[in-house]
Amino acid sequence: LTELIPVADRLTVNMALMQTLETGMSHRIKSRLDTAQGSAWYELHLSSYAAEEGAQEILAVGRDISAQEATEEQLRHLVTHDGLTGLPNRALLCDRVHMAIAQAPRLKQGFTLLMMDLDGFKKVNDALGHNVGDELLRIASQRVRDVLRSVDTLARVGGDEFVVLLPGIDTEVDVMAMGRRIAAALQSPFDIDDNLLYMTVSIGAAIYPLHGDNQVTLVARADTAMQRAKETGKSRCVVYDQKRVRHPEYDVSLEAAMFEAVRNGEFLLNYQPIMESHTRRIVGFEALMRWLHPDLGLVSPAQFIPMAEDNGLINLLGSWALKTACMQARHFEEAAGWPLRISVNVSPRQFRNDHFLSILDEALALSELPSDQLVLEITEGILMSDPEYAETLLKQISERGVQIAIDDFGTGYSSLAYLKRFPITSLKIDRAFIRDLPSSVKDAAICNVVLSLASHLNLSTVAEGVETHAQLDFLEKQGCDLIQGFFVGRPKHPNEVIKMLQAGSTLSNLGVPRT
Repeated sequence: LTELIPVADRLTVNMALMQTLETGMSHRIKSRLDTAQGSAWYELHLSSYAAEEGAQEILAVGRDISAQEATEEQLRHLVTHDGLTGLPNRALLCDRVHMAIAQAPRLKQGFTLLMMDLDGFKKVNDALGHNVGDELLRIASQRVRDVLRSVDTLARVGGDEFVVLLPGIDTEVDVMAMGRRIAAALQSPFDIDDNLLYMTVSIGAAIYPLHGDNQVTLVARADTAMQRAKETGKSRCVVYDQKRVRHPEYDVSLEAAMFEAVRNGEFLLNYQPIMESHTRRIVGFEALMRWLHPDLGLVSPAQFIPMAEDNGLINLLGSWALKTACMQARHFEEAAGWPLRISVNVSPRQFRNDHFLSILDEALALSELPSDQLVLEITEGILMSDPEYAETLLKQISERGVQIAIDDFGTGYSSLAYLKRFPITSLKIDRAFIRDLPSSVKDAAICNVVLSLASHLNLSTVAEGVETHAQLDFLEKQGCDLIQGFFVGRPKHPNEVIKMLQAGSTLSNLGVPRT
């Protein structure tokens, strides 16, 4: 029997034979047998019995279980491998990372995790279909496998995202060298169903133990580095840098706190005055959202607005802000004694909300604010991401009499076509072009061009970030209609705004005379 058993299985079988002889009990084991028909899996039932002259003999009864074993092996493979590419999946990758962590002290070497994402893959999938996308993933994964070492692990963890485990590579120089090899492997065009496709890859790297001592942290930080690679131009490899990226753990805790903040009413609106340049009179306010965290204090909008946009809370916060600002505008009007406009920012996700128009109508109805005193501020990116949808929605907004302003004009897509296509009423000149006025010749030229363009298109203009008298005088002389910035006034609590309006709402009344 033992002569038919491959060397790798003989130890297991010999131990079972010895136990059967010593105990007299039957044993059932699985082993491969090399028969005349080839190698096959057998289930062996071993029984001992007394032979002549007190000798013990073993009876082995075998049953061919090759088909069953093949099925079980296939199932085991499916559990641990990706069905499309045949690569290890997330579960098998985690096992190998845990093994690498356990072996690192003994081997006295670290390892690296690479998080990879194919740039522009979604566009290919959407344009050419999933069949082309799937074939692209298969070819790309094979190319990467071809440049890796035998000890490396390439795993597909979802969509077009892959993770590479590189044992023994624990310096930034070696990591970048491997990143270049992988990028080079994907540079050649992919010829799929008569489509010639060019792909690039963004790679983020985290090194053990420099960037983390556990699998969860390493994967998170490799992913953070990959996102930075995408943000800084794509088609590159970035090693995690604690100084240049925020900790993802902090974002997670802050996001959880944001949901609590909504329930606890921690969000509020401050209002920054907007002044008419030639009269020096306050004619309106921009509503600015603030988050007063009980422990952290004021959280920067630059931090929580993108998070709210990602997790969907922006719809709830935006609806609340729009209704609250419209209601507050009525109180401001009563204090001032004349109509005041109120400007409210609209985020991309809020703009695409199917219920946006009904929310707008409700805000106007509840506040009884005349629609022409409400200004919705949107960015150029909102217009150009889906021009057809934007044109339809903006026309419906304009039909209600609501004004539409382009915020941060000149810093987005820099396309002038939408000024003709969309029902825009005003342009807000970004503070980047105001900061160095009037000394900067280039900024002065840009402002003059924008102001002239707006005048010819019958659009009003608002200059943001005005902080000096010289800037104010320059903009007034060039024909800028409205002024906004710290020189006019910082964002204020509603009660402070009402006191200011009751005291007088011209710049001279605020202590700054005309020059």
